[in-house]
Amino acid sequence: MSAARRAAGHPGAGPSPAGHRAAPARGVLPSDTPESGALPNRAPEGGGDPATPGPAPDHEVLVIGAGFAGIGTAIALRKAGVTDFLVVDEQDDVGGSWHANRYPGIAVDITSFSYSFAFEPYPHWSRAFPPGAELKAYADHCVDTYGLRARLRTGARVTRADWDETAHLWRVRFAGGATLTARFVVCATGWLTKPKTPDLPGLDRFRGPVVHTARWDPRVETAGRRVGVIGTGASAVQLVPRLAPEAARLDVFQRTPIWVFPKPDVPIPRAVRRVFAAAPWTQRSISRATDAVTELSFVLAMIHYRRFPFLVRAGEAVSRLYLRRQVRGDRDLIRRLTPRYRLGCKRPSFGSGYWRAFTRPNVELVTESVTEVTETGVRTADGVHHDLDVLVLATGFHVLDNLPPFPTHGAGGRDLREFWRTERFQTYEGTAVKGYPNLWFIVGPYSFTGGSWFGMIDYQLTHILRVIGEARRRGATEAAVRPARHDRSFRRTLRRQGDTVFLDPSCRGTNSYYLDEHGDAPAVRPASTRTAGRRARTFDLDDYRYRRAGDHRADLL
Repeated sequence: MSAARRAAGHPGAGPSPAGHRAAPARGVLPSDTPESGALPNRAPEGGGDPATPGPAPDHEVLVIGAGFAGIGTAIALRKAGVTDFLVVDEQDDVGGSWHANRYPGIAVDITSFSYSFAFEPYPHWSRAFPPGAELKAYADHCVDTYGLRARLRTGARVTRADWDETAHLWRVRFAGGATLTARFVVCATGWLTKPKTPDLPGLDRFRGPVVHTARWDPRVETAGRRVGVIGTGASAVQLVPRLAPEAARLDVFQRTPIWVFPKPDVPIPRAVRRVFAAAPWTQRSISRATDAVTELSFVLAMIHYRRFPFLVRAGEAVSRLYLRRQVRGDRDLIRRLTPRYRLGCKRPSFGSGYWRAFTRPNVELVTESVTEVTETGVRTADGVHHDLDVLVLATGFHVLDNLPPFPTHGAGGRDLREFWRTERFQTYEGTAVKGYPNLWFIVGPYSFTGGSWFGMIDYQLTHILRVIGEARRRGATEAAVRPARHDRSFRRTLRRQGDTVFLDPSCRGTNSYYLDEHGDAPAVRPASTRTAGRRARTFDLDDYRYRRAGDHRADLL
């Protein structure tokens, strides 16, 4: 097969990775049949190469994470005819962040038309920006529609993954001591999985309830209580307007203000929902329009900031106007709520009543830094003690410092976290890493363009399935990105990063999870969703090296 044909992703026809066996006892549905666009078939059960050293893997593909990235991976595998896979998640149900996060006011901050799979429009959204419970319901809908329950193992926390260089498989350990092996691993854990607890002296001494927004306890009473909220990120923007009317007093402790935009959240009438259900193309048309707006507002403005700086300034002007209308006449409050950094340095948000909440007589914005937590409240740098009954931590998540989300050891036993910390976050096309064969990240360094989250899932899976298909075609058990191609991809990413807003001097010191200690912005891929999708469809499959366990040839053609 020619290189051009391989680059086009032609599946060809060929054996499965050598030595692989099906594992129906682990949840493979016996009724599965390859669908349109299926990858090359595996060898018949029990038909692996007896010369392949070591045991066959428990599964061909292990998917780690059962949020939308993991659900999308499972659906794509089924559509591609990959029938032996397992999806594991440490939580007790599917949905990822939308299962774990249940604080008052939680909702998606991008329209539902864009926040869904293109192939599975959902006509049941009640609003343009639906609440978190509806996102969880959509996750359940996708799992049930595509028959994935039997492929899921919840309550399964991965503690370590090790590459077996002899058998060409991953050995994945779980809390409790169990181990599974897989030929290929797709890490589909999201960013918002590990809550960040601030390192504040005395936090463990507070007598009242302390609750993080990501681990909300519905038993905590806030009505009629003195409530303190530490943090003013996206979660606080949604939570504060819900707490303000019911709390006796609400103190919001702000370190860095956030850019906020008016949220065009409107109910979707039942009649419109019926139209969506009867004619899905209508909903898809709206999705294309909202995707285009997102690409224009984020990708063009922030990824191409050096060329179009006026777009960022225009966005800042809109946000400032919204602030002045929400907080009329209070110049000091407006000054304290106005960010001193360029729009895009930190994640902006859409708000409904966030800024207006600070005009209530029972709500105070505290901009002095917190120095300690006492038994009865919080003390700030100006010496003032704020008496509290309930303390809420809206302090976000470990993002870049949680990559990878578990110890991962590749070729030569190299620890991936150490590699990224010492040699900078880097990937090939936002998904693969040199020295870590048969492993891909849906959400990793330089994966998300900042546009469509579901668009990212789509182009990452396009890349992954092309490589797995090529490995099957060649009868390979290992697909490893070539170091030279990996490094070329990373250099291209760094060059493009220089055009973004994230390297603007005003971003320094903003505590943005987009940025790392090297001054890079690995949380965002400097490309449009369309460009990333085109790269996923057309990258040269020979950027990977394909080998078969026990075969000492440098590469399989």
